[in-house]
Amino acid sequence: MAGHSKWKNIQKTKGAADAKRAKIFTKVARELIVAVKTGGSGDPNNNARLATVIAKAKAVNMPNDNIKRTIDKAAGAGNAETFESVIYEGYGPNGVAVIVEGLTDNRNRTASEVRHYFDKFGGNLGATGCVSWSFDRKGLIIIERLDLDDDTVMMDALEAGASDFSAEESCFEVYTEPEDCGFVASKLSDLSYQVLSAQVELLPQNYVKLTDDKDIQNMEKLIDHLEDNDDVQDVYHNWEQE
Repeated sequence: MAGHSKWKNIQKTKGAADAKRAKIFTKVARELIVAVKTGGSGDPNNNARLATVIAKAKAVNMPNDNIKRTIDKAAGAGNAETFESVIYEGYGPNGVAVIVEGLTDNRNRTASEVRHYFDKFGGNLGATGCVSWSFDRKGLIIIERLDLDDDTVMMDALEAGASDFSAEESCFEVYTEPEDCGFVASKLSDLSYQVLSAQVELLPQNYVKLTDDKDIQNMEKLIDHLEDNDDVQDVYHNWEQE
């Protein structure tokens, strides 16, 4: 499943410096704005996409005041902020499949920067659909393991509306249909589970191993540069990390 790379990303986020955390909050705020505008409502009970982004915001410890203020601003009649959804597909070193999802106010700028990263670190940007066929879109909720009983967590997750469950060494992975992710995460939080991450993800159907040190370094740099870009929201890949 997605656990290995996802758990590393969570650990990296939890240990992020203030500047890094501020960038994460800015990216989540963009998602909140788009969710309100596309969903036509600032009420998560009537907007599944917004419910999912709120769950994601809470998982990265975005303050509730920030969340509410962003939603209220997006729902206001005078808010003219507009961001366009963009998706790029390509290959990293040794054919690793990579999908980049972003929100931008300048499509040309974002496309140029993403292409530059692929070219610089041993990959190449491909055509739409070149790798997306090998990923499945699912809601993925990560719960801190602590000393919780596997069966209890599984039953609670399934009763909350999850479609699948996996007990990993370092965490629990709860899978949902994309539109159910936010609601299931909210129910699990209400049961006092520590939700470390909650969002709709692209999960690879198969993985690629990298054995060459240079390929590994280039892949790490490609992911880091993409994730650090202000217009990039999420980076998905099928690199099997140790």
